Amino acid sequence: MRAPHMTTETDIPVRHLDALESEAVHIFREVAGELERPVILFSGGKDSIVMLHLALKAFAPAPLPFPLLHVDTGHNFPEVLDYRDRTVARYGLRLHVASVQEHIDRGQLKERPDGTRNPLQTVPLVEAIQTHRFDAVFGGGRRDEEKARAKERVFSLRDEFGGWDPRRQRPELWQLYNGRHAPGEHVRVFPLSNWTELDVWQYIARTGIEVPSIYYAHERDVFLRDGMWLTAGDWGGPKDGEPVERRTVRYRTVGDMSCTGAVDSRAADPYAVIAEIAASRLTERGATRADDRMSEAAMEDRKREGYF
Repeated sequence: MRAPHMTTETDIPVRHLDALESEAVHIFREVAGELERPVILFSGGKDSIVMLHLALKAFAPAPLPFPLLHVDTGHNFPEVLDYRDRTVARYGLRLHVASVQEHIDRGQLKERPDGTRNPLQTVPLVEAIQTHRFDAVFGGGRRDEEKARAKERVFSLRDEFGGWDPRRQRPELWQLYNGRHAPGEHVRVFPLSNWTELDVWQYIARTGIEVPSIYYAHERDVFLRDGMWLTAGDWGGPKDGEPVERRTVRYRTVGDMSCTGAVDSRAADPYAVIAEIAASRLTERGATRADDRMSEAAMEDRKREGYF
């Protein structure tokens, strides 16, 4: 008899995942038929990994018709960047990289006192969209992550500056999506809108998708700041009075090293991660993302400025 909280392959709700997969594949094909220059945001995080897997499935056996775009903060986890590059090489994909560091070097952006660069991604992102004339940008945002993202439609109209206005959201009855936009505008598209963190991990377990090793339990030197275990790095941590400890941790979400916290964990495979998430009462962003703690409306304010 297995332990009461252990999750196995037989526990995964196949029909539920089939429905989510079918919806996402439909969205990718709808965009391909309706818009001219789509791009997929790909960071090497779990959501963008699942999104890319679904996109490849939507058009197989043909090659993926869209390029990838990564906004590199310069403070990304090395394991995640390595995964990104291996994935691009494996599938023969086209990758555009928008660099926050290059914008800082050119004087277009200024380092923040807290060292975090996540809020600095907006300018490189919007500039890349304008430069390459992308009219549809796929993102891995999910409605369960954060209340501002819960307001967003699957097709999210953005103005010429990438700004989001909730009053311009269009109805999406019966999975009918409207991608019409004026010159200079574009549409952000979220194929995983109706997924949860648990759905994502159940899908990873079911399909055997590889993810970066830091999503599983491993030993790491970390220090405590504002209730989160952060990784030391060139971004400015730790400070005096923040001792470094060796702990067994994993990451629930992956972003800028300066604002993404690890959680104590022994979950070394997808099924152990699923059991851990099922017992949690905090979303991954609420538990491990300092950039969402800046204010009650932190995410919504950034979305209005052009952030995802």
